[in-house]
This record gives sequence, structure tokens and C-alpha cells, in this order.
Amino acid sequence: MPITVILGSQWGDEGKGKLTDILATEAQLCARAAGGHNAGHQIVVQNTYSSSFHLLPSGLINPNCLNLIGSGVVFHVPSFFSELKELDEKGLPRVYDRILVSDRVHINLDLHIAVDGLEEAELGEQKIGTTGRGIGPCYSTKAARTGIRLAEVFKAELFESKLRRLASGFAKRYGDLLKYDVEDEIARFREYRPKLAGFAVDAVSFMRSAQEKNMNILVEGANALMLDLDVGSYPYVTSSTTTVAGIIGGLHLNPRGLTEVIGVIKSYTTRVGMGSFKTEDLGEDGTKLQELGREWGTSTGRRRRCDFADLVVLRYSIAINYYTALNLTKLDVLDTFETIKIAVAYKDPESGEELASYPTDPDILDRAHVVYHEMPGWKRPTTNVKTFDDLPKQAQDYVEFIESFVGVKVKWIGTGPDRESMIEK
Repeated sequence: MPITVILGSQWGDEGKGKLTDILATEAQLCARAAGGHNAGHQIVVQNTYSSSFHLLPSGLINPNCLNLIGSGVVFHVPSFFSELKELDEKGLPRVYDRILVSDRVHINLDLHIAVDGLEEAELGEQKIGTTGRGIGPCYSTKAARTGIRLAEVFKAELFESKLRRLASGFAKRYGDLLKYDVEDEIARFREYRPKLAGFAVDAVSFMRSAQEKNMNILVEGANALMLDLDVGSYPYVTSSTTTVAGIIGGLHLNPRGLTEVIGVIKSYTTRVGMGSFKTEDLGEDGTKLQELGREWGTSTGRRRRCDFADLVVLRYSIAINYYTALNLTKLDVLDTFETIKIAVAYKDPESGEELASYPTDPDILDRAHVVYHEMPGWKRPTTNVKTFDDLPKQAQDYVEFIESFVGVKVKWIGTGPDRESMIEK
């Protein structure tokens, strides 16, 4: 029962889709467990093929891989069909035949998207910085037990009554500010209903069978540890469980079957949206990392905040997800830096004592002093390097310092955007 899990270890955008794509060549099933069409994975194959994945698992790019959208996902139907159509038009084989959707997913309605913008406006300067795609409001109705699951879409009368009740409740709260036509959405679902029937599956039964058959299962995490609803930098987080626990729950996995839990980390650190980013560099280095790394979102186009690697965050992430290996991505982005800084501790400015972990209290985090370790850059191109021994000595030292500091081996190293630009160490 081989089950490999790929998770983001920072604030997302680490490049999880590339390793998923590589490992999916051997996988029989690739699955998404949580999140929605707020995720974004860009897959590039030999500079000849490029595609963005948001709601769909990126295992679809491999023609022999079956794919599943798991029960913990919030499911935006228009995006589902739009992404499938794009992949089909790009020539990917049998995409409509290789994707299943749990009938327990909650439907991310256009109503949720309309409400998302209003909730952000209400927060004003304290806004979360969401993608505006209805993810939070959808998970909120799920938790309030007023949401609509895919199984209910196939019961037209029930679906329509629940949707009208939801729309009425939001209209009472927001009045004329809510720009939404419930009858229009109901009409569109009358068209979606017969099309969706062929994709829906009882994911509990399906996943039990897949594990009993000893299928090679690859799980693609969405977002990342520091955006988790429980242990992330709350409240500036997503609305789902992005940890390995969310993977197990969202896909009904036997935890004893996990063979590898891979944490994906950039060779530097980025964050999109609002919230504390203790090591953020607003000067020359941050701007340089942003430009060289092309740091703007696959899903939203928003520019990401940048700084060098933060091993305090990584060590905190490891303490929750217990990674068995790391994938260090975008090493080549650091090729031109004279000196590379690495955050290795946060200290209380008054006592001078090192904080034991990433703090829960944002005030403590804001006051903390960052301790950096500096290493010489390698000032040589590493793009498309294929073996660890071919990396400059300083680059090897950088990778080995990270391994030693956090106590987890770096098994893969990304050296460029192409699928082939990956060292297996």
C-alpha cells in the first residue's frame, strides 16, 4: 500500500506540482484532499508544454494516472469543467475519463464567491488577503452544516431549496451589497447536473478499494503548513486543514499506509496576501528574489513577498508534518547572490532568549529579533544541473546546512522550471 504525500512546508507556492508531476509517472492514482480552486500549480515540460492546475490534481498530465478530488475539497463546478476543457484542448489524452470527484465534496458556489469579497471589505485594514474565490465562505457553510454536497446536487428539489435558503440568509446580512442572482445559479446547475453524474464517486469505498488493491497512490497537498487553519499564522490562513492530518481525513487514508511524507520548500521564502512575514525583505534582496523567481501567483497573479530561507518556519513545519524527506526547489534563483542569509532563530528582544517554536501570539512574533546565519553564494549558474556532485561547492554546502539544521534529508533539488530540471540526491 505505497502512499506518497507531497505537502507545502511554508506559505504555499513552493513548487509542489513539479514533484507531483515527476512522481505521478509511477503513480496509479493522484489525489487532492483539501482546498479548492485557490490552489495553483504550473507544470512545464521541456519548454514545449505548460499548463496551470488549480482545482484539478496535476497528476492528470500523466496519461496513465487516475485522479481523484477528495472529500475535503471545496468544489467549484465551473472551474472544474473549464480546466478539463483546457487540458483536453491542449491534447492531454482521456482527461474526462481519468478524473473522479468524491460525492462528499462541498460545492463552492458563485454565491460563496460573491460573499467572499463582502467579507474582505468588512474587515477593512484587517482583511485576510484571500484569493476571492469563495473558499472561506464555503468552508464556513460546511462547518455551519448549511453547505451543499455533491450528492445533494443530484436531488434537484433539495439542492434548489438549500441554495435559496443560503442566498436568503446572505441577502438579509448584506442587503443590496450582495450582487448575486440565485435563479441564474440554479439554472446553470440544471445544465451541470447530468454532466457531473459521470464523475461522482463514493470516495470512502473507492479509497478503501484502492488501498486494498495496493495501488501506488500519490497525494498532492494544496496551500501549505503555514496557511493551515489550526497551526498556521492565524487569522491570515486558508480555511482548510493543510497538514498531513488533513490529507488522511480528506482522503480516508489508512495512516499506517503512508510510506513517504515529502515537505516542499523553496530555497528562499515567499508569502502572498496579508499577515506576518517575519523575515520579509522589502529592499534590494527581496525585489531581486521576486523578479528572478518570477514570484507572482499562478491562481491570482498577485506578487509574492520574499526573503531568504527561514529555517525556523521549516523546523516548525517538520514538528507538525514529520516529513521523511524534503524537496528544495528553485535553487537556481540564488545563483547570482554574493551572500545568502538563512534565518535560524527568533529571539525575545527583552530577555534575549530564543523562542522555542514559531509563536502563536502575533505580538510576540512582531517583537521578536531574527538571527541569521550567512553563507557565501556560488556566483555560478545551476540551471538544469542534473546531479548533486555537479553543483558548486557552496551550493552543496547550502543544501547540507539545511539538512543538518532541521534533521531531514533533502532528497530532490529543483534547478529550473522544466520537469527534467530536478536533482534526485
